[in-house]
This record gives sequence, structure tokens and C-alpha cells, in this order.
Amino acid sequence: MTDPSGLRSCVEQCYDAIESVTARLDSAQWRTQSLCPDWTVRDVVAHLGMMERVMTGWLPASAAELAPVDRIGPYEQEVAALDDRAFASRIGEIFAARRADLARLTAADLTLPSWTPIGPKTYGQFLEIRIFDFWVHERDITTPLGLTTSDGGMRAEIALGQVETSIGYIVGKKIGLPDGKSIVFHLTGPITRDISVLVDGRAKQIDSVANPTVELTTDSTTFIQLAAGRIDPGAQIDAGVVTWTGDADLGDRAARNLRFTI
Repeated sequence: MTDPSGLRSCVEQCYDAIESVTARLDSAQWRTQSLCPDWTVRDVVAHLGMMERVMTGWLPASAAELAPVDRIGPYEQEVAALDDRAFASRIGEIFAARRADLARLTAADLTLPSWTPIGPKTYGQFLEIRIFDFWVHERDITTPLGLTTSDGGMRAEIALGQVETSIGYIVGKKIGLPDGKSIVFHLTGPITRDISVLVDGRAKQIDSVANPTVELTTDSTTFIQLAAGRIDPGAQIDAGVVTWTGDADLGDRAARNLRFTI
């Protein structure tokens, strides 16, 4: 996305979503195990907040300039002793500072070469990765707490886009779809989309494929959470949330091996 107002809105919605959740949490919920191994709900919020604190006031001078991520650990230690109310207030202050940064964001800023966790890209693409991170982590919190989320809209589109960027790797390396085979992922909503991949020497996304070897169907939220390694594929298969037609063995393999990050 190259529109600063649209990207700004998406990032601010990420902050709004986390603040809305944390405002409702009691002491036990703050300490509930999240979907992230070894992290409680509070740990997830600390991770999000301290990364945003690192980014406050920072614009990349070059793709070789690493954001000051070495400060995350010390920042987390600073807030560790705060009670839950004070901790939530501190996170709100960090998000407010970032909102001020975003208010000054220009189209030129989005094109700046930037370090990102997945290699050199632009600052705009870095922000899209942050949106993906927030989208996944929000559900790391809300899923175990049984809280509902808004799973459509541009934030979800951006999160899904991060998965699509790696779909060739997922199909070729993680699933291991053989050469000459093809798969179509039918996403039923809130984002409705068909993602077609053909293995022709290497796995690559294509516009469409006739008579695919396997077709896998699920909702877009489950698809992203499975790709992020956050939920158990077996449980989703058993519940009928993930289904497939065509080659049964390849369908089963695909359903169980979507994870490309965690």
C-alpha cells in the first residue's frame, strides 16, 4: 500500500483493537496462556508495545539500518513491575506517540528503503508486516479468551497478503506438492478468495488452474492462523473447518502443513 492515509488508518486500527481488548481484561485474563508458546496475554501485549516503542521517532536511513530492536528487552524489563492498570496505560502512551508519528507520515516516507524482519524492503512494507504481526497477535489473545474479533477489512487483507507472498514457499517446501501438481485454496470469508498454485519446476501462484490436483476450503481467519502456526490443524480438520477434495493424501498433507512462521 502506497497511500499514507490508508496505511495510517490500518495501523491505528491495530492500536485501537489492542486497547479495546486490554481495557476489558481482569487479572486472570492478563495471565492467560496465549496462542504463543511461553507467552501470556500480557507478554503478547508487551511484545507489541515495546516494538512500537522502538519504532517511535524512527525512520530508516537505509535498508542496512536496523531498527533499535536491542532495546526491546530493557523496555520490557521497565514495564514488568507495573500493575495491570499502569501497564495498560503505558501501552496506551506508546501507541499515542506512534499515532503522532503516523500523522506526519508522507508518501515519500513509505518508499524509503528499510530493514524488515524478512529482509530489505520499503518502510511501507515494514508497516504492512507490523499490521500482520498485530493482526495475528490480537487473535493470539482473543482466541484463548473466547473474545470475538472483526476479521474482515483492510487489516485482514494485508495480513492475508503476507501469507500470499509466501504461498509458493508454503506449497513447494512446507507442503511439498510434487512437480506437475496444483492446488487451489478456497477462502470462504470474511475474505473471499481463491488462491491457485501450480508446481512447474517450482511452486508459484497463478491466476487460476483448471482441474486442480487438490482443492482445500476454509475461512480466511483459519487460513491465516494456520499459516502463522497458531492453531492445531488436526483440530480444525476434525471440526470440519478445513476440508478438501481431489487427491486425498495431498489434501491432508496441505491441511496439516500450512505453517510458514510462528
